Amino acid sequence: MYRSRALARPGDPTPEPVLAALRDAHARGIPVAALCAGAFILAEAGLLAGRRAVTHWALAPTLAGRHPSVRVEETPLYVEDDGVWTSAGVASGIDLCLHLVREAHGSEAAAAIARSMVTGPFRTGDHAQYLDRPTPAADRTAETLAAVRERALGRLHEALDVSTLARWAGMSPRSFARHFAAATGTTPHKWLLRHRLDEARKLLERTDHPVPEVARRAGFASEVTFRQHFAAYVGTSPRAYRAAATAAEPPPNPSDSVRNGS
Repeated sequence: MYRSRALARPGDPTPEPVLAALRDAHARGIPVAALCAGAFILAEAGLLAGRRAVTHWALAPTLAGRHPSVRVEETPLYVEDDGVWTSAGVASGIDLCLHLVREAHGSEAAAAIARSMVTGPFRTGDHAQYLDRPTPAADRTAETLAAVRERALGRLHEALDVSTLARWAGMSPRSFARHFAAATGTTPHKWLLRHRLDEARKLLERTDHPVPEVARRAGFASEVTFRQHFAAYVGTSPRAYRAAATAAEPPPNPSDSVRNGS
């Protein structure tokens, strides 16, 4: 493992063996990811030439200036281009890592890690890094909103709406929606929809419930509505997604039976 100097700065030269290892990994089809200023190293290795990339918004102009062939974007939390991933700041790096876990091991594994880290289980890369007019929230407001989100995640099957979430927070719906957007970068409605779709994906991957039951357990009022949102979100139907997820499951490892005592 390469360990940089303690005072290394973005753009400082990277040892050639490190750059060569990154190029070799990408050439072999291995996904390569950089967190925050790590995008400078991928650019130095030539892996970002002609590709989309992000870094911390304060470093984006520097990255674009030093590597004009890189298509630097300033707002997304993380992006992927041809197997090369880059993310914005520290929290965005966590979001990217959870996304990669989710893609490789499923939403249940990513959610378990997120709970252990006391962080939200899912933010898409197209969330903005920052708001044009950020609204600083008091610590107690942030804690209240976090508690509401945690409570909602446990009740996605219920008929939740903004009024219900606002009541839990002890706020008016309008004030709640404003604070929620400031804290998460999205609206309560879109947040609920994304997590319901995430729950539906988990149910399709992990259970054999019929699609109407999956829709009900994920909190959708009707199967038709669920199918429409799922197709728009995932790009395929629930049945096709389940078939692909089932086909992609690895065979059981005999050693697991030994460890589990079966």
